[in-house]
Amino acid sequence: MTEPRIIFTRHAETMMTERGIKEDWVKATIAEPEATESDPSQPNLSRAFRTIPEYGNRVLRVVYASVGDTIRVVTVFFDRARRR
Repeated sequence: MTEPRIIFTRHAETMMTERGIKEDWVKATIAEPEATESDPSQPNLSRAFRTIPEYGNRVLRVVYASVGDTIRVVTVFFDRARRR
């Protein structure tokens, strides 16, 4: 089984840069999330969550759309409302 191709929107890239979020963290969150849910306002989007020990155990939220073998990351941020 091949790994999905992950692409980042310009917005996601900007948020990663501004917030000090590493690409590896995003990919790990998508590949092995601790929790997932559908976006309630946009059902075509998924949310993946993962605790990032290197960032003070904050919970990273990755919002993405999956189309075929491609995952398009829409935005990423540390979710203040979620705690481990």
